[in-house]
Amino acid sequence: MKCESEAEPSRYTVSPRLHHQLGKNPPLWPQEYRYVKWGKERTRNGNLIGYKFVRYTYHSDTHTEHQNLGTSVTTMAEGPNKGECPTSSKKMRMDSDPNAAITEFLTKCDDYQLFQLTKFYRDRLEQAIEERVDGVSSLLTYERHFSGQEHRKVVDLVEKGNRTDSSKLVLNLVMEKGSRARRVMWKSFVKMHHVVPKLDKILKEMQELGPDPFDYMNIGRGLSEIPSQLKDVQQKHKETLRVQTETLIVNTILIREKVKIFQLVNLYTELTVISTVRDRTLVEHELLARGRDHEEWREKHLRRELEKIRTDQLFHSCFTRRKSKSGSSAAVSGVAGIGKTTMVQKIVYDWATGKIYPHFQFVFSFKFRDLNAINCRINLRNLILDLYPYFGNILGELWKNPEGLLFIFDGLDEFKDSIDFDNNRINTEADYICTAPEDQCEVSDIVYSLIQHKLLPGCSVLVTSRPTALHLLKKAEIRVWAEILGFVGEERKEYFNKFFEDQAVAAAVFKHVEENEILYTMCYNPSYCWILGLSLGPFFTQRDRKQQRVPKTITQLYSNYIYNILKNHGREIESPRDVLLKIGEMAFTGVSEKKIVFRNGDLIKYNLQPSQFLSGFMMELLERDDSAQSVVYTFPHLTIQEFVAALAQFLTPDPGDIRKLLSEAHSKEDGRFEIFLRFVVGLSSSQSARPLVEFLGPFLHQTICGVIDWVKEKVEGEIGNTESETGKRNLLNTFHYLFESQNKILVRVTVGSVDILKFGHLDSRRALRLTPIDCAVLSHVIGLCDTIKHLDLENCYIQCEGLQRLGPALHKCQVLRLGRNKLGDSGVKLLSAALRNPDCKIQELWLWANGLTDSCTEDLSSALSANRSLTVLNLGINKLGDSGVKLLSEALRNPDCKIQKLQLWDNDLTASCTEDLSSALSTNRSLTVLDLGGNKLGDSGVKLLSAALRNPDCKIQELHLNDVGLTDSCTDDLSSALSTNRSLTGLSLGSNSFTDRSVPALRSLILTCRSLERTWLWGNQFSLNGKRHLESLRESRPGLSVGV
Repeated sequence: MKCESEAEPSRYTVSPRLHHQLGKNPPLWPQEYRYVKWGKERTRNGNLIGYKFVRYTYHSDTHTEHQNLGTSVTTMAEGPNKGECPTSSKKMRMDSDPNAAITEFLTKCDDYQLFQLTKFYRDRLEQAIEERVDGVSSLLTYERHFSGQEHRKVVDLVEKGNRTDSSKLVLNLVMEKGSRARRVMWKSFVKMHHVVPKLDKILKEMQELGPDPFDYMNIGRGLSEIPSQLKDVQQKHKETLRVQTETLIVNTILIREKVKIFQLVNLYTELTVISTVRDRTLVEHELLARGRDHEEWREKHLRRELEKIRTDQLFHSCFTRRKSKSGSSAAVSGVAGIGKTTMVQKIVYDWATGKIYPHFQFVFSFKFRDLNAINCRINLRNLILDLYPYFGNILGELWKNPEGLLFIFDGLDEFKDSIDFDNNRINTEADYICTAPEDQCEVSDIVYSLIQHKLLPGCSVLVTSRPTALHLLKKAEIRVWAEILGFVGEERKEYFNKFFEDQAVAAAVFKHVEENEILYTMCYNPSYCWILGLSLGPFFTQRDRKQQRVPKTITQLYSNYIYNILKNHGREIESPRDVLLKIGEMAFTGVSEKKIVFRNGDLIKYNLQPSQFLSGFMMELLERDDSAQSVVYTFPHLTIQEFVAALAQFLTPDPGDIRKLLSEAHSKEDGRFEIFLRFVVGLSSSQSARPLVEFLGPFLHQTICGVIDWVKEKVEGEIGNTESETGKRNLLNTFHYLFESQNKILVRVTVGSVDILKFGHLDSRRALRLTPIDCAVLSHVIGLCDTIKHLDLENCYIQCEGLQRLGPALHKCQVLRLGRNKLGDSGVKLLSAALRNPDCKIQELWLWANGLTDSCTEDLSSALSANRSLTVLNLGINKLGDSGVKLLSEALRNPDCKIQKLQLWDNDLTASCTEDLSSALSTNRSLTVLDLGGNKLGDSGVKLLSAALRNPDCKIQELHLNDVGLTDSCTDDLSSALSTNRSLTGLSLGSNSFTDRSVPALRSLILTCRSLERTWLWGNQFSLNGKRHLESLRESRPGLSVGV
C-alpha cells in the first residue's frame, strides 16, 4: 500500500442559520480535523477504507456531528439520555468515547470554576489554539456567541499571518461573553485535542490532577504577608540584588577597554525558552548538535508543537506540573553561551525591582562555580550569610515561611561534586540529607535536600545546567523542565542592533551574517553573536571598509577574532607566538579532558603568567571573594578554546605525527573534537591563516601538508560508504572539512571522480536530515566538481531554505532526487530558475510529496518550455489539481519540450483536466510514459484520453491508470482506441472497479494492440473464472505479461 498525501475532508453542508451569521463564505471547519490517509481501497458500496477519513455535516437541529467511516462519535456529553440508567450510560460512554472523562470533568465544573480554569491556563491556551483559532471562532459563531463581524476580525488576522493576535482576540472575546461562551470553547477543545498536541497536553494534565484541580490552581495564593520585622531587611536585600544585577559586563578585545558595562535592561534580548527538554544523550559536540537540533526545534515550534514559557512562569503557573504543595523545583537547560547565567541575572533583577514573583519574599542566588571553593562542611545559614551578611540573626524568621523563599543554583555542569538523586541513595539517605538550615553538611547535600524538599519543604528551587549534566537531575523532584532555545528569528537581529551603537554598522553586520548560512544558523547562541560582533565590526566601520575580505567560514571568522586580540595586545610581549602556543597546548588538553576551567596550577604547568596579553584570550573569574585561591581562568566560549587548540598545531616547532593526532581525535565518538578538527583543516588554508601570520609568523609547512593528506584520506575513505545513516553523516562531516579549507584543488582531487552523492533514501529512517548549513556545504563541493551527476536528497527535509543554499550548484547535476522535502511552491520557483539556466544538465527531477499546488505550475511550465535537458519529471503526491495540469499541458504542446516521462499520480485531478492532456498528447513527440494513477478521472476522463491514444502521432509507450475510478463502462472506448495504437507497450489498470463484464473488451484490447507487452489488472473485481480468461492471453504471443 503506497503512502498518500494529506486527506481532504469531504463536502459539508452549512445550515441556513450559520449562513446568515457568517455571510456567503463560511469558514472551513474541516481544517480542524484533517488526518493523514495511508492508502486507498474501496468497499463494494464505494466507501473509502484503509485510512482515516472524516466527513463533516452541520445541521441546524443537531448542531455538530462527526462521522468517521460512518460511525457517529459523541463529542461533549450533556448528561445521560432520558430514560437511561445514569450509571450504565456513563460506563458505556466511558468505554466507547475516549473524551468521556474530560467531558465529564468539564460538565461538573460550575461557571466560576470554568472561569478560573480558563484564566489559569490562558497563556498556554493562547499558544495551543493558534493553528486552529479560526475553527474555534467558527464554532462560537455557529453557537451565536460571536457575531459575524467578530468572526471576520479573527479570520482577517489569520489570513494576514497573525495567528498570535487572533488567538488572543478569541480568548479576550470569550472571557467577555460569559460562561456559556466558555463552555462552547472548551467543547471545541475536546473535539480537536487529538490533532492539536498542545491542547492534548493541557487536557491530559487536567485529568492527571484529578477531579478537583482548583486547590492546585490556588497554590501561591494566600501566602502570609511578610512580617514587619522582615520588611527592612527585604528592602535592603532587594536593593543589594538590584545593584548587583542592573549592569551587564561584556568583554571586548581592546587593551584600553577590556570590558564594557551596559545597563541590563538596555542590552538584554529575550531568549526563546520552551517548556520541555530533549531526552537523549548528546553524542556530538554541543554546538554542532544544537546547530542541527535548532532547525528541528524551530520547525516544531512553527508547527506549534512546542510551548514557549516565560521566565515568570517557571513557578506558580499553569506550567507547574503535579498536584503538590511541598514547593516547586525547576530545571532550565541550555548549551554553553546560550544565556543561562544572564537569564538568571535578569530573573533576580526583575524580582528585586518588583516585576515578577511577588509571592516570593526572598530570593537567594548561588553559582556552582563559587560553591566549588568550599571544601568543608557548612550549613545553609552560613551559606547565605557569606553572601548576604546583613541578614544576621533574622534568618530564623525566614525559615518560618519557606513557601516565600526561592533558591537559584546556576551552572550544575560546573559543580566539582556529584549530586546523587538515584534510588541507591535511599539506603544511606540519613547520612546525606539536611533537614534543618543549621545542619552541617556538604554543599552537595544542601542542594540535594532543597531540591527534594527535605530541607525547608515548601521552598522553590531553580537549577540551570548544560545538557551534558542534565542526566544528574533525571530522578530529582523537578516540577518544571525547560530549555533555552536561544535566539529565534528577529531576536538575532535585535541582538546586533543592541550590540552596535552605530545602527548602520549593525545593519551591515547582520546583513552579512544573514546572507551567510554558515554564520547565521549558529547565531541562535548569544555568545556566538558576541564573537561575530567583535570579529565583523571592524570590517564595516566607516574608517576601515574591507568588505571584500569579510570572513565567510567559521575558521576565517575566528582567525579575525584572534587577529583583533593580537592587534590590540600583541606588542605587550616579545614573542606572542610562543605564548599563544602555550595557551593552545593548555586549551588542547582541556578539549581532550572536557575541561573548560583552568586554575593557577594549570598556568604553572604550561609556563604561563597572568598578564595583559593572557587576559585578552582568557577571562579571569573570582570563585569566592574570601578564598585564598580565588582566581580561575576560562576562555570566553568553548569554541574559542577549540580554535586556540587547533592553532597550536601550526605553531609548534615539533609537530610530531599530525595525521595520527587527527585520526585519534576523529575516532572519539562523543564528538568532543569535531569543531577542533574543522578548525585545524580550516587553518591549513592560506586565506584563513593570512591575518594571523602578521603577528605569529608563518605556519609550519609540514603540518599544513599533513593536514591536507589526512583530509584527502578521510574523504576517499567515506565517499563510497553512504548506505547507513552513520556513513552519510561521516561523509557530510568530511565535506564540512573541505568547506572550511576553501581549497578548491583539494575538493577536485578528492571528490572529482565521484558521480553519485547519496544522502537520501526512500525510507526516511535511513535518510540524513540536512540543515541549511549542510546544504551550503554541499553546494560548495558540487560547485567545484563537474563530475557529480546524481544527487539523491530524498527525505532529507531540506525545505525551501536548504534548496536556496543548494541553488547555485543544482543545474550541474543530471539526476536530482528531491522527493518529500517540503519544498513547496517557492521551492519549485528556485528549481525553475535552474532549469532555465542555458548550462542546465538536469535530466531527471523527482519532486514527489513536496506540498506543491497549481501556484507553482506557471513557473514550471515556462521552465519546461525553455529547458533542453529534462526528460523525467516526477510530480506525484502533490496537489496540482486540474488548473495546474492545464498549465503543464501548455508546456507539453511546445515542440521544444523534451519530457519523456511524466508522473502525476495522486494530484487531485478529475476528468476536467483530461481534455487538456489529450490535446497535449496528440501533438507531443517526446512523452512516452504517463502516470495518472490515484486521481479521480473516472470513465469520462478516460474516454477523452482515448481520443488522443487513437492519434497515430501519439508516442505514449506506458500509461498508468491505477485507482482512477474506472468501471466496465469505459472498456469499449479503451479497446477501440488502442486497437490501432502501435506505440503502447505497458498499460496499468489496477485498483479500479472492473468486473467480469469487462473481460471480453479487455481481451480484445490486449489481442488487437499488438505492441502491448505488459498489462496490469490487479485489484479489480474479477471472479476466478474471469481472471483465468485474462491470464490465458499470456499464451497468445511470446513475451506478453498479464497481471491480474
